[in-house]
Amino acid sequence: MKRVLIAEDEATIREFVVINLKRGGYDVVEAEDGAQALELYDACGGDIDVALLDIMMPNVDGIEVCKQLRARSSNIGIIMLTAKTQEMDKITGLMVGADDYVTKPFSTSELVARVDAIYRRVSMSGVNRRRSADCIELGEFKLNLRNRSLSKNGKYIELTQVEFQMMEYFFTNPGVALSRTDILDRVWGNEYFGEEKIIDVNIRRLRMKVEDDPSVPKHLTTIWGVGYKWII
Repeated sequence: MKRVLIAEDEATIREFVVINLKRGGYDVVEAEDGAQALELYDACGGDIDVALLDIMMPNVDGIEVCKQLRARSSNIGIIMLTAKTQEMDKITGLMVGADDYVTKPFSTSELVARVDAIYRRVSMSGVNRRRSADCIELGEFKLNLRNRSLSKNGKYIELTQVEFQMMEYFFTNPGVALSRTDILDRVWGNEYFGEEKIIDVNIRRLRMKVEDDPSVPKHLTTIWGVGYKWII
C-alpha cells in the first residue's frame, strides 16, 4: 500500500491535498501539527513511504519533524511545503534530510507529481536491494549496491535515498564532470520541474558526510560552469 503522511495545520489546505492524493491511489495519514505527525508515524510502525511537512506548524515545526523522521528512517521520502518567503527554511529543510520542497500556492498536479517521483524512488530501493549484490570500491570508499550503503575506511556513512542515488551516479562515472541537469534527470527524473539549486544543497550535505574537510573537498569537486565530479 502506498502511504503518505501529511502534516499541515491549515485544515482547508490539508483536506484539499488529502482528496487529491487519495485520487492518486495513496492511503493518507493526516496530522494537524508536527507533534501529532511524529506520534502517527510511530503508531504506523514507520510504515510511511512519503511525508509532506508544512514548515510553519504549532508545537513542533516542519524542520524539526523532518530532522526526527530522517533520524528514524533513511528510506522515507520527505517533501517540505513552504511559502515563497521561506527561502532559508527551504535550504535548512534540505540540509536536515528533506528530498524536495513545494512552494505554496501549488497546483495539485504538481504536488502529486512530486509525491509520485519520490514514491518511485523509495519503492525502487527495495527492488534494487533484491536484485544486486555488487559493490563499487573507489579508494577508501565502498558503495554497496545490495544494501544501498556507503562506507569510508570501513566506517558506515548513513545516506538518504537521494544521497545514495547521487553517489551511485558519481561512482559509476568517476572522473566525469556531471552537469546539474544530468544529476537532476538521473536522480529526480526528467519530469521534475523544480529548481536546480536542490542539487547544490544535496552536494553540500554529501560533502559534510564524505569529506574530511567539507570546505576543501578532495573527492566531490565543483567543476565551475558545468557541475560536479567525483575524484578518486
